[in-house]
Amino acid sequence: MDWKNLPSSGGGVQDNRGGGGLPGGGLAVGGGIGGLIIALIAMFFGIDPSSITGGGPSQPTQTGGQTQTGQTQTGPGQTGGTQAGAGDETYDFVDRILGSTNQVWSGIFQKAGRTYTPPVLELFSQSTRSGCGSATSATGPFYCPADQKVYLDTSFFSQMDRQLGGGGDFAYAYVIAHEVGHHVQNELGIADKITRAQQQANTEAEANRYSVAMELQADCFAGVWGNHVQSLAKITQADVQEAVSTAEAIGDDTLQRQSRGRVVPDSFTHGSSQQRVSWFMRGYKGGDPNTCDTFSQL
Repeated sequence: MDWKNLPSSGGGVQDNRGGGGLPGGGLAVGGGIGGLIIALIAMFFGIDPSSITGGGPSQPTQTGGQTQTGQTQTGPGQTGGTQAGAGDETYDFVDRILGSTNQVWSGIFQKAGRTYTPPVLELFSQSTRSGCGSATSATGPFYCPADQKVYLDTSFFSQMDRQLGGGGDFAYAYVIAHEVGHHVQNELGIADKITRAQQQANTEAEANRYSVAMELQADCFAGVWGNHVQSLAKITQADVQEAVSTAEAIGDDTLQRQSRGRVVPDSFTHGSSQQRVSWFMRGYKGGDPNTCDTFSQL
């Protein structure tokens, strides 16, 4: 994947890291549920770890302000934080992935006669506060609808390599595109409707099914993004396999089998490995968000 061909976000990345990027410097590019598994699920595409144990809404329900650290240098779409300097490959990578998602979804919304408001992506280290409450490295990447921001700890990519054996630049990009997919759901009003449906659900299993549909649609939206940038970013089949391998590794059935030795489908909150791969590939092959109706299968 030639991600350096992708457009910059133009200031959409807010850098609140206390330290300087990933261990070793630069971007590491490489080719029920117990406490550990809860952390892993939350780390990979989770919005709120409590939704895993409680079967509640897939968006964070906490409230709170945001504390920014580091030197202040504001730019378009930013209210503070450190703007990364030259040579920060982690920042450059995230900035260009976000910039490309902005470009793709702005174009799709425009064709539909709508206006897309891009999210801000905050890079942080160790901990931060979002409009949805506090977060730490263990929370993993998440989207907060309250402040319309994506949060990403800088240690995430190396954790991805170590803990689930997955990695590669397109796999990392898939994670970011998935979280942006939740922002798209928020922009379209889908998130609010599903939250209300979950609150009215009669059983935990029913609420979980809504959560699964939300996550699978975000996977499909990530695939749509991949389809639209495949030529510019020179995405290869090997790149696609990186994302597929990641989706397989973080399916609920795979994680449950590893943690408890058995699978409990009613407790799924993100979807099986097969479902995650299938919906990502549907979006990637067709590039049409209208094919991402995961809710019709509820």
